[in-house]
Amino acid sequence: MSSRISIARPQSNYNVDPHGLSNSRPSSGYRAANPDDPLEKIRALSKTIEDNVEIYSQPLKPHLPAIGRFLIVVTFLEDALRIMTQWGDQIWYLQQHRSFPWGISHLFLITNVITMLIGSGAIILKKHTEYATGGLLGVVIIQGFGYGLIFDLNFFLRNLSVIGGLFMVFSDSMVSRKPIFAGLPSISETDRKKYFLLAGRVLLIFLFVGFILQGEWSIIRLFVSVIGLAACVMVAVGFKAKWSAAFLVLVLSIFNVFANNWWSVHSAHPQRDFLKYDFFQTLSIVGGLILLVNMGPGGLSVDEKKKTY
Repeated sequence: MSSRISIARPQSNYNVDPHGLSNSRPSSGYRAANPDDPLEKIRALSKTIEDNVEIYSQPLKPHLPAIGRFLIVVTFLEDALRIMTQWGDQIWYLQQHRSFPWGISHLFLITNVITMLIGSGAIILKKHTEYATGGLLGVVIIQGFGYGLIFDLNFFLRNLSVIGGLFMVFSDSMVSRKPIFAGLPSISETDRKKYFLLAGRVLLIFLFVGFILQGEWSIIRLFVSVIGLAACVMVAVGFKAKWSAAFLVLVLSIFNVFANNWWSVHSAHPQRDFLKYDFFQTLSIVGGLILLVNMGPGGLSVDEKKKTY
């Protein structure tokens, strides 16, 4: 019986890989296809930068959602405070220039102030975020029509970006829920989050598009516009979205301090209110980008597809 079982070593002519499928080169971990290729060098440098940023940003990372939510609603808080401190001027403008009847103008302002204060507080505290986001979204639309700015290109692009920030807040606060109507087909919470993240990413970049379209051109402005536009495209398609968003946060923060420096303008100057409005709106968009840095681009993105494959 034992003679039928061969336990001898293979002969010298034994081929361990008769089909030639094995890799004859010794394995040494990850190796670039061609270390001298410039593209590979850029990729390696990008990976090193990403790793270092990830390491050094760890202490701040737990606080990014709260910072992002606060910055997103700061423009609504400033707007509510401005309406209350300039109540007479607001009433006069609505009645004289927008033909609001007496009483309707008061109701319009009171509704806006209450909605902005309650909605902003709810978003900061992460309470009833769906209703808070919907209320602030309504304020953006109503104010556009009420003040007659809906067809102003700069206002329109900025408010698209603010809406993108609100979508990012909504996506950040999504939690699992049971379907309201059991048995009926419904879109899952994960799918909803993916679509809101996609819409938020695309809308957030419109502020930078407005920056490119307006203002006087210079060499520095052209350079920043080209680099920023590339980062915007990367954010929109979700390719290296976290790092592109971080770059836009840096660029917009610097631009905001130097271009919208309302504190350097005299309090009686009419331009001060416009600069302050633009300053806090830009802060809101920066908040949306910070949430994008924290959450990532979501399922409908190049980054996630790369992980899948």
